[in-house]
Amino acid sequence: MRGGKSILCVFVATLFVLTAAFAVIAADKGPEKITIKAALFAKPTKAPVELTHKKHNEDYKVACADCHHVYKDGKNVWKEGDAVQKCEACHTEPTIEGEKKLPPDQQKLNLKLAYHNNCVACHQKLKKEKPDTKAPVTCTGCHPAQK
Repeated sequence: MRGGKSILCVFVATLFVLTAAFAVIAADKGPEKITIKAALFAKPTKAPVELTHKKHNEDYKVACADCHHVYKDGKNVWKEGDAVQKCEACHTEPTIEGEKKLPPDQQKLNLKLAYHNNCVACHQKLKKEKPDTKAPVTCTGCHPAQK
């Protein structure tokens, strides 16, 4: 009977450790703040953006998959818990000026357009729905003056 109790104790202890580990992983919603400063831009024209990651996720209820994505067959297959890559891992087109003149296939790869199509579009939509929002919709609202 002692062997059975030992096995049960080991099983319960293992279950406890695994449950605690999964709870920590599930509770991790990323860092408090993220500085968006891509190395792809050798000479950026604007200051880096300080993204309040935790506020966007918890306070503003922005779903993780609204920003994080991996597209396969035209669908975002990224899900919470998947690895998060920097945007420039896939958005490798560095053109800053005149990016709207790029061919459509290059526009999808353009890093500046990727940020602006996602972030600015979301802020503008929110401003339209809630005119009193403090979500910035101008360049300097996200990019502070360079020091």
